[in-house]
Amino acid sequence: MGKTGRRAIVKSGRGGRVRSRVRNQSAKRPRDAQPLRERVLNAAFSAFMEKGYAATSTLEIATRAKVSKRELYQVCTNKPGLLLEAISERARRMRLPLELPAAKDRAGLTATLAAFGAATLRGVCDPTVQGVYRLAIAESVQTPQVAGTLASARAANRAALARMLTQAQAAGLIGSGDPATMAIEFFALLWGDLLLQLLLGVAEPPAQQVLEQKAREAAEKLVRLYR
Repeated sequence: MGKTGRRAIVKSGRGGRVRSRVRNQSAKRPRDAQPLRERVLNAAFSAFMEKGYAATSTLEIATRAKVSKRELYQVCTNKPGLLLEAISERARRMRLPLELPAAKDRAGLTATLAAFGAATLRGVCDPTVQGVYRLAIAESVQTPQVAGTLASARAANRAALARMLTQAQAAGLIGSGDPATMAIEFFALLWGDLLLQLLLGVAEPPAQQVLEQKAREAAEKLVRLYR
């Protein structure tokens, strides 16, 4: 009998004719609902976060993902690649909606900025997002591409905000100035040193109401600054 299945003897018909079939036991095994790539990258990220990059082996990642080493290498061929892909996947999740609605008046502009700011602050306070930052910082020397991937995600969010501010300028809602610089200033007004405090573990994430208030204040300050 082969390793992949077992033979079942079945009687059929009036004459009791005997036929056989091979039932593949592997087909009966429950399959994980998550796709292979998602399982592997989730396992890699959690292992890197808990044990550090150097102390994490590909065998550890495969074990956590409940896959073979061969399946692991279908996702990525080496450990540095797994680190980069795990960070890249989470950086993509950190990106906010890249098309912001055009404002028709200053009140609408302030409301859009406040909503964008609140979403940004909620992301910063998310433990997974903080984990991405910590891992990127820890591995920035050995794998500099990781920090570059995170920087790209941040740049995409700034670019989306700059496009919206460019539209607001064209509509006469804010004064002259470089929209890219305005976007940077908005983020500075928005979170100050909150991200640093969270990464250092010296502050707790503020309550939702506090985050929304901070976002409204940052929006109002930017609109007044470029009135």
